[in-house]
Amino acid sequence: MSPPDISPAISPVISPVISIVMPTLRRPDSLARAVRSVFAQTDAGPLELVVVDNSPEGSAGPGVQALAAEAPFPLRFVHEATPGVATARNSGLAVASGELVAFLDDDEEAPPGWLAALVRVHREHGADVTFGPIRGRAPDGSGWATAYLERLFSRTGPAQSGPVSTHWGCGNSLLTRSTALAGPAPFDPAMDQIGGEDDLLFTKLAGLGRRFAWAAEAWVWEHPAPHRATLTYAVKRAFAYGQGPSQTASYRGDRLAVARWMAIGAMQTAVFGAAAAALWLLRRPERADMLDRAARGLGKVLWMPRFEPRFYGAAEVARSGGAAL
Repeated sequence: MSPPDISPAISPVISPVISIVMPTLRRPDSLARAVRSVFAQTDAGPLELVVVDNSPEGSAGPGVQALAAEAPFPLRFVHEATPGVATARNSGLAVASGELVAFLDDDEEAPPGWLAALVRVHREHGADVTFGPIRGRAPDGSGWATAYLERLFSRTGPAQSGPVSTHWGCGNSLLTRSTALAGPAPFDPAMDQIGGEDDLLFTKLAGLGRRFAWAAEAWVWEHPAPHRATLTYAVKRAFAYGQGPSQTASYRGDRLAVARWMAIGAMQTAVFGAAAAALWLLRRPERADMLDRAARGLGKVLWMPRFEPRFYGAAEVARSGGAAL
């Protein structure tokens, strides 16, 4: 059954200054929590929310329709049937009308002052892209790995807001469309199945001299789904994170840097792998952190495309129930 068309504004039409784009794929409860947290934003100015359903069957439609009755500003629904994280983001941008575009993931939850803090830092520092912290929350029953999982799903940065020379992921970020989101598909669809579309974009923007900022007060919660809050998933994710430096160096064509990162990764794999094995025998909770570091080291060594884990797109559709629910 096709989802209802609720693309037009649900509440009285105003010209939105800020668009919030929220991709989702078969997470109805988490999506509702994230959407309601956006409804509760204060002092951010005129807004619109664009929910992009990336399931082939458009299963989020009825739930978004129900949430529309609560919307204090325009709520738009987009059904992007081709599974893929980059494609979903691009489809949301095609509908979003704001010059400022914020991204909030469907497993994140923003406190009421989140967007106002993000926008304030963005404007004060003339940034093209501004990032905020993420505080991970492990599900109940995570046991000895709780502290590790919460660190894994968290994002930390400088204690004070201001310009930065590095970049983070797209969840909890604010971008200026004209300078950071040029063209109809700023996120590369080639990254649909593996993720990293945001890292690729931000690496390109850094090369163009775009300005990044960090908004220390603009934090959000992240509530990882149960299938993600496991040591198996965490190690795969750590491996993928580890691939980043080598892949970035390869993208720049810097073979010397690739070799250097591979050498660093080999050393990390050996040292942290041995530490993880020893701590595992002792049943120490720190074993998760050592295993994480070893996996990141191995990712630097095995950075090639054939080793990239599949977390998104078709893999997530298959994991959550196949072509349709």
